[in-house]
Amino acid sequence: MPTVDPRRWWALLVLATAQFMVIMDTSIIGVALPEMQRDLGFSPGDLQWVFNAYVIAFGGLLVLGGRLSDLFGARRIFVSGWVVLIAGSVVAAAATTAWVEIVGRAVQGVGGALIAPASMTLLMMLFGHSPKELGKALALYGAAAPAGGTAGVFLGGVFTEWASWPWIFIIYVPIGVATLAATGLLPAAAPRRGAVDVLGAAAVTAGLALAVFAVVRAPETGWSDAGTIAQLAAAAALLALFLLIQRSVRTPLMPLSVWRTPGLAVSNAAMALLGAAWIPMWYFLNLYLQQVLGYGAFASGAALLPMTGLLMVFMTLITARLLGRWGAKPLVSGGLLVLAVGLLWLSAVEPTGTFLVDVLPASLVAATGMSLAYIPAMMAAISGVGQEEAGLASGIVNTTYQVGSALGLAALTAVATSQGADRLGDLPALTDGFSAAFTGAAAVAVLGALLTALLMRGERRRAGTRRAGAERVDA
Repeated sequence: MPTVDPRRWWALLVLATAQFMVIMDTSIIGVALPEMQRDLGFSPGDLQWVFNAYVIAFGGLLVLGGRLSDLFGARRIFVSGWVVLIAGSVVAAAATTAWVEIVGRAVQGVGGALIAPASMTLLMMLFGHSPKELGKALALYGAAAPAGGTAGVFLGGVFTEWASWPWIFIIYVPIGVATLAATGLLPAAAPRRGAVDVLGAAAVTAGLALAVFAVVRAPETGWSDAGTIAQLAAAAALLALFLLIQRSVRTPLMPLSVWRTPGLAVSNAAMALLGAAWIPMWYFLNLYLQQVLGYGAFASGAALLPMTGLLMVFMTLITARLLGRWGAKPLVSGGLLVLAVGLLWLSAVEPTGTFLVDVLPASLVAATGMSLAYIPAMMAAISGVGQEEAGLASGIVNTTYQVGSALGLAALTAVATSQGADRLGDLPALTDGFSAAFTGAAAVAVLGALLTALLMRGERRRAGTRRAGAERVDA
């Protein structure tokens, strides 16, 4: 019988805090961008790289971070990731030029790519002994991700309006130091024998980074631009090379056999589409609040707090119980459909709308859908792998969510721009653009729901087993 760590719930608090901070780092800079542009001399075209530098480094290195976690010990990689994240935060806060700011953000992304998969491995080590406890732990841990994304918008508004933009990075230093001081609560594991697949890591990182780079640039340069086409072709070639390397080396970065795990492929597809619908929603909702309804940075962030509260309550108190009773498939598919309903509701926003009528009810419906789908999709993706591959599976599922988020945001930005979202001051045109983005995000969510309903296999329950959460999620 495995030894149960009596401090495991305190350790979970450390891991959930880490997840919250890593995801918050993708959103906290949003409302601070105008001030950063003025102070650091960003051109309008280059300003997006304050966001993209983090996302590309984070998404491109997550698989490598997961493999390093499995080979060298999750706690060691978790600590290393926080050291890197703190260093990147210091550089970003102290930057006086645009390129230094971009470098600091990229370093932050590297740190996040080490922290996220190591956190999931540590969670599996702490709670893998009990499916019921694992479900509760995943609910708390999973709630930290969307809550961090939404809270980042609010906190970014607080710091920007009441202090200055460097504080959105300075805040990571004391929290990082406190997290490092608490790592003694985390379990240690002996490093495993094996080598790092350097060539494979370079190929997949470059391929993912180039793909995201091409897509986020496409709305500006054009999808038919020769440079965009060449970048996408090169990204596809690098990812194909990565697969060939994984088939030929003795210690691959991502053993292709991991994809035989039941539910891993379809669950990752669901996570990618979930991110591609959810992240654009809060991004354009924030723009609607500020550019159409005239909210300030602080008020706009505060308007998104009801969603954060609902996410935290629903994920921690309800989703885990529903998962134990019904399994992953109906929750993922149903949650994506509920998210689509909320997005379609948001697509009816008006230039003369109000928060209570046009934003609040629809955003709460969308948040309910996210709350239903996120944890079951992640649980289905990792529940079939052994503890020795938990970091790898976590790296894969986090990669698909982040890359899906980046690609979805880039594509829907192009949709919104084509419908008028770039006409600042023209409220009807802005609203039409944002409405088109919400409609597109709803279509993405519906696609995810259909994919899950058709391809995800239902949970197999053992006869006579009635304890909620005691069965293995089999997607």
